[in-house]
Amino acid sequence: MSKKSMKTAKATKPKTKSKAKAAMPQVEAANPTETTASETPAVEPTAATTPTVDFRIKKDAKGRFWIVAKEGGTEHGPFDTKKEATDAKAALASGATPAPAADETKPARAKKEPKAKRVSAIDAAAQVLAGSSEPMNCMALVEAMATQGLWSSPAGATPHATLYSAIIREIANKGAESRFVKKDRGMFAAKA
Repeated sequence: MSKKSMKTAKATKPKTKSKAKAAMPQVEAANPTETTASETPAVEPTAATTPTVDFRIKKDAKGRFWIVAKEGGTEHGPFDTKKEATDAKAALASGATPAPAADETKPARAKKEPKAKRVSAIDAAAQVLAGSSEPMNCMALVEAMATQGLWSSPAGATPHATLYSAIIREIANKGAESRFVKKDRGMFAAKA
């Protein structure tokens, strides 16, 4: 036999138990009902007596950590660091309640006084026409609104064209409920 075949023969040879271990007799108690306190086996909790919940740590899109039960249930968190989440997970596994997570409430801002609501161009035009006895065109309306301090164009090049379009749109959409009446071409008056 070659050396190589001898090595493979030794490796494939099944191992048997030693004769000393096989011959050793099993020691049994004389009376199985009589046991001492030191021989009493410890009763380990089973799944039926204490439910075990497996928790996992998840990270959300904002970078916060959450503790979630694998089978679903309530989420605990958010935690800022993974170490905080791991500590809370250990506390949950032991049955204790974890330390409260970082509070994400922002401090309340001081309330500002509401600004006076600016009057829109069409509302200002309705006020000017209500005070006027004769119809006006949109160029005259824009000038009257600026002189009365009701509305001024915020750097618009053609505020009269925008106002004309808004008045025509209100007449078309609201019909009889519109605040304006078209008297002549380009001339508008307040509805009486």
